[in-house]
Amino acid sequence: MYADFYGFTEHPFNIAPDPRFLYLTPAHTEALAALNYGIREKKSFVVLTGEVGTGKTTLLYHLIDNLAENVRTAFIFHTHTTFKQLLKSIFLELELPLRDEDTVLLISRLHHYLIERAVAGETVVLIIDEAQNLSTEVLEDIRLLSNLETPSAKLLQIVLCGQPELEAKINTMGLRQLRQRIEIQRRIGPLSELECWDYVEHRLKIVGGNAGKLFTPGAMSLLWAHSRRIPRLINMMCDNALLIGYATSRKKIDQTIMHEVIRGLDGALSSSTSLAVSAPVLPSSTREKIDTLRKLLSAVAARRTGEVLR
Repeated sequence: MYADFYGFTEHPFNIAPDPRFLYLTPAHTEALAALNYGIREKKSFVVLTGEVGTGKTTLLYHLIDNLAENVRTAFIFHTHTTFKQLLKSIFLELELPLRDEDTVLLISRLHHYLIERAVAGETVVLIIDEAQNLSTEVLEDIRLLSNLETPSAKLLQIVLCGQPELEAKINTMGLRQLRQRIEIQRRIGPLSELECWDYVEHRLKIVGGNAGKLFTPGAMSLLWAHSRRIPRLINMMCDNALLIGYATSRKKIDQTIMHEVIRGLDGALSSSTSLAVSAPVLPSSTREKIDTLRKLLSAVAARRTGEVLR
């Protein structure tokens, strides 16, 4: 909606994990290198953790897009599941036929498939996102999948990605055997203040924009403070700021607009930083126009989601 107004080729701050917009901090770069190394060297388990919205899923999509041609992946993101349901999801991802079989037979067929791929010189990687939602029992069963091996190599590389709760779960006594199988573990966190500026500039450059021309220093300061330097929250704040700028025909995003964004996203921005009492307020007629635009965007997004699900 606002892309044409600002001269963008597309919206720069969608929260979808689009690998085209991946911004690699030193921590992200190291995590990506560790993931690639773990897969290349056929390590048993690789674990990646980070707070909500720090770019883990985007990093995984980038990883999958750039793996060698001889690497096959099963990418699982629905993790409120039983182990048998997880096995069926793996079969679907690997395009293996599903039959009415028990868990033992499913594992046996998966084992034969992995041997065939290994003979053909291929690597099979199981990547599980949102792994913090897996129960202790399912995680223990996943550990047993790492027993699918030859005398010289693992047949299945397993990447677990999730929020910090995953670390806590892995460190419990009941999963000590799994913990001993984890050969590589990395964690990514919020951006630094300098990385925040580079992150915004990076996304804007991709669509033909320029952060210095678009955001005032005051607006950027509010962005850093209230987003807590988390990429997803930065995206949400910038997207709403540009929507308000479009609604008010303003090419420059200043503190007034950013304060309005913070008010509108108060539920999502659970920051310890509070708004100043003297923060400027937009006229009520303008705020009504903004609310109408927000409702329109929500309706469009809901319609698109319905189309995807169909």
